[in-house]
Amino acid sequence: MGRSTGRRRRAGAEAGLGRGGDLAAALLRAAEALIVERGPQGFSLREVARRARVSEAAPYWHFANKEALLAAVAEAGFVALAAALEAVRGRIKEPGRRLRELGIAYVRFALAHPAPFGLLVAAIAEAQRAGRIRRGDAEEMAVAAWSLVHGLSALLIDRQLARRVTTARDAEILAGRLTRLLQTGLAPRPTKA
Repeated sequence: MGRSTGRRRRAGAEAGLGRGGDLAAALLRAAEALIVERGPQGFSLREVARRARVSEAAPYWHFANKEALLAAVAEAGFVALAAALEAVRGRIKEPGRRLRELGIAYVRFALAHPAPFGLLVAAIAEAQRAGRIRRGDAEEMAVAAWSLVHGLSALLIDRQLARRVTTARDAEILAGRLTRLLQTGLAPRPTKA
């Protein structure tokens, strides 16, 4: 057994996870709770470690920094959302009812797991503080941003842009251009002299 495995076991045991404990999952749960309470910028890895009942160094076994942990929280949230929607899709066969139930499941998930959804609002608020986006309702602006990326994603998935977007790289370039357009629309307006 390598040295790092022993450290990971100790960190997991420290969290009360036992020999087979999942330190990364405990850190993700602690981070999600803190995001809900304080927002994505309102906590530190030290606080996540304290909440997960592990040493201050333990988060670094799985996450290079706070941003990597935030990305993992978002990814875990969207993976769980996909699983919740797939469960509904598999359970309900009648198309009209399935559509309603998928919508309900989506909203239910968002209310039960607000952390991944709050990351976009926090990014807007941070850009506002940096003077890169005009002042205003950060949540409303996040809805605009989300609508743009969600709509583009739906168009790509449905192959509505198949002639223009033929590779994953094309999709990334288009997403970059569209989000820059959104940023232009949300940019601070010049003050009148």
